[in-house]
Amino acid sequence: MPEVRTAESLLSVFGTAESPFLLDVREPDEFAEWAIPNAVNIPLGTLESRLGEVPSDQAILVICAKGARAQAGAELLVTHGIDAAVMDGGMAAWATTYDTVEVALAGATVVQLRRRGKGCLSYLVGAGSEAAVIDPSMDIDRYINLAAKHGFRITHVFDTHLHADHVSGGRALAAATGAALVLNPADTFHYSYTPLTDGLSVELEHNVHLTVEAVSAPGHTQGSTVYRLGNAALFTGDTLFLESVGRPDLADQAEEFAHALYNTLHQRVLPLPDDILILPAHWGDAVPVHFGELVTARLGDLRPVLPALAYSEEDFVNWAMTHVKDRPPNYVEIVKFNIGDSTLSTEEIGEMELGPNRCAIAQ
Repeated sequence: MPEVRTAESLLSVFGTAESPFLLDVREPDEFAEWAIPNAVNIPLGTLESRLGEVPSDQAILVICAKGARAQAGAELLVTHGIDAAVMDGGMAAWATTYDTVEVALAGATVVQLRRRGKGCLSYLVGAGSEAAVIDPSMDIDRYINLAAKHGFRITHVFDTHLHADHVSGGRALAAATGAALVLNPADTFHYSYTPLTDGLSVELEHNVHLTVEAVSAPGHTQGSTVYRLGNAALFTGDTLFLESVGRPDLADQAEEFAHALYNTLHQRVLPLPDDILILPAHWGDAVPVHFGELVTARLGDLRPVLPALAYSEEDFVNWAMTHVKDRPPNYVEIVKFNIGDSTLSTEEIGEMELGPNRCAIAQ
């Protein structure tokens, strides 16, 4: 029988010379919609006739949606003398696979949690005995356990905006830890929270004078907010990515929001020092992600490589209006869940959020 391997076991070798050959046996339309980078698609129904395309000198990891087709594909390979393993749980498991990178910034410990199959980034920012979490996913035990490992008590939970492509774990994490859930009331939420005010600072550790400063940054959503950690880092949510900027069209007010996003970038973000690290809420296929390395870039390094940052306001709005496409699947239902209006269960909404993030404008 083929060996069964976890999605987590792939992370430490993913993208290296030791990475297995990733054989995705789903149908072409499934693969085109969402796939692991560098995977090769040979549908199960054609696999036996295409065995010559499967390398014989490399470990093979077979992938499908949830595991059943991968098991059949791996068994077929084994009968033909090709060693193959199955990724347990398939793409559904990949969607909930995380790794972390920890750095010291401005007297704080910053842990970046990377949800590899979804392209989502969230953060634990701690100093002394207290910590804040920014943009948590619904896998809240990860943040609770990580904080406990560092001796932190989670006192504040922030979302950078009303998410449309994935489920926020903010409410659940705040309820589980007793932390204050801090949200921008410019986005609509139908449950109790602490309203964010522009310029709010939360002091985590007096001895190092560490504050997480919130700055209102409308554009991707009306309530989009960035959080600044001294002059060391800017948690930009979906306002600024490493490969593009946030899309302004999800609220069906694309032109108005595009103007707001331009003003946010030019008044709130671009005047900041070149050395400040940009820590976004997502990354796309154009961004390489390496095990043990932070997904980030200096603002000064992004200025010359993102053309949108140099456009005039008119050109920026025209570009933003004409380049957005492929809205996140089920985004209306996901938004309803995140504002507190959904009747779906956590399990049902979790199924609906599977797939890539689509919150950036294509460059």
